[in-house]
Amino acid sequence: MAGRGTGPDFVEALARGLDVLACFDADHRSMSLTEVATAVGLARPTARRLLLTLEELGFVRSSGGAFQLTPRVLTLGMAYVGALGLWDIARPHLEALVARTGESSSMAQLDGSDIVYVARVSVPKLIALRVEIGTRFPAALTSQGKVLLAALSPDRLAATLAEPSRSGLPVQVGRTPDQLCDELTAVRARGWALADEELAPGVRSVAVPVRDRDGAVQAAMNVTVHAAETTTEQLLREHLPLLLRTAGEVGAEWALWQSRPHVQVSRRPAGSATA
Repeated sequence: MAGRGTGPDFVEALARGLDVLACFDADHRSMSLTEVATAVGLARPTARRLLLTLEELGFVRSSGGAFQLTPRVLTLGMAYVGALGLWDIARPHLEALVARTGESSSMAQLDGSDIVYVARVSVPKLIALRVEIGTRFPAALTSQGKVLLAALSPDRLAATLAEPSRSGLPVQVGRTPDQLCDELTAVRARGWALADEELAPGVRSVAVPVRDRDGAVQAAMNVTVHAAETTTEQLLREHLPLLLRTAGEVGAEWALWQSRPHVQVSRRPAGSATA
């Protein structure tokens, strides 16, 4: 996986270390040295040095010859979310939305041709797919993904859809590229998207965009229901208006957060005197 860089300042060792972290997933929570080396495409001695370095830094632990990620890796992703200020802003709104609908609600952003969940408030219901922060799904199969794809320019959309999904799930659902483009055009015009058992049987959701202070779509928010309990008509009639209002409130507060004054701290040279 490493070796993609072409610039003179590309750090190969850093790229390989990140590749090692990325090779762990829900289906590979514990991996041997050989498995890691094979997954990343590295020699065993190189993979061993990287794993031991990551272990010393606290991102990996080893037991019985197997390696696992530690909760510290969450700091890498949450640093991104925290820098946006989005999760702290969205959390009380998501909680209020879930309290009113009785259904789970999430926020996601686009990463290649996939969506990645950056915030979630769930309710204990039997849904076919397990979702948590960092979960990745093919964007074209989800309501949030459709919202995010619909916000792209034609050139960016084509390039994004050409990227292979890293979710491990099949992307095709018997829909042609032209049909997807027509659906995205409709999503862009009406301001919301529906995914009706496209990702998995029984999973039905509606999503709307979350915009930044410039009006650009930076995230999507959804309400997910069980298809056996909630009809499409009920989802759109009862939950969509609440979802639209919540996304608008989050976007408004996010715009204020982005407009806040930034305090810059100047560093005095070592040994300089203070007044």
